[in-house]
Amino acid sequence: MGYVEAPPQAGFRLLYVCTGNICRSPFAEILTRHLLIGRLGGRAAAAFDVSSAGVQGVAGSAIHPSIRHELSPWGLHLAAADRFVARQLRPEMASSAHLVLGANVRHRSAVIECEPGALSTSFSVREFARLALEVDQAALPADPVARAHALVGAVRQRRGVSPPSLPDADRIPDPMGKPQEAHHEAAMLILDAVSTIVDVIAPPRNRVRAGG
Repeated sequence: MGYVEAPPQAGFRLLYVCTGNICRSPFAEILTRHLLIGRLGGRAAAAFDVSSAGVQGVAGSAIHPSIRHELSPWGLHLAAADRFVARQLRPEMASSAHLVLGANVRHRSAVIECEPGALSTSFSVREFARLALEVDQAALPADPVARAHALVGAVRQRRGVSPPSLPDADRIPDPMGKPQEAHHEAAMLILDAVSTIVDVIAPPRNRVRAGG
């Protein structure tokens, strides 16, 4: 099955959303940017504008120390985390993003309430990753930016067709106020989803798509 490609665009804007923008969404933002640079190199990865915000953002705050610790395996707990500043979600953030990924389905609902025009581009991050694996990746464009745009459309076609196997399968529990183990659990769920998405957008070089 071939997917309809979006008109050529210079870049791709990805927005992560959680509640306070100090735990789950900053972890996803920082990790995604790191994985894209590792996969594509700095110049090509710069075409991807990755950011985050909170539906009840603790604006101006730093990343939470417990989730910051979970970035240490990649060495991102220092400079990358130091540069992060939490933001409150605003309608223009959602409307300008090509893809909005919430920590939970309720964050997606909050995004749409804030900006109804984001209905077609908003998902929970685990939902998007799960549906991305069902897409015929060989039918996606080779260029990472074009591939990302086409992937959003392809995943949108899968929504409602493939429900989650379990009620909480598309959720990332809020670790705020909980022990380090809860932050680690959230981090591992985000890592799994984000790694899947990056693998589809920018497949490893040794995984050549069929017919490519």
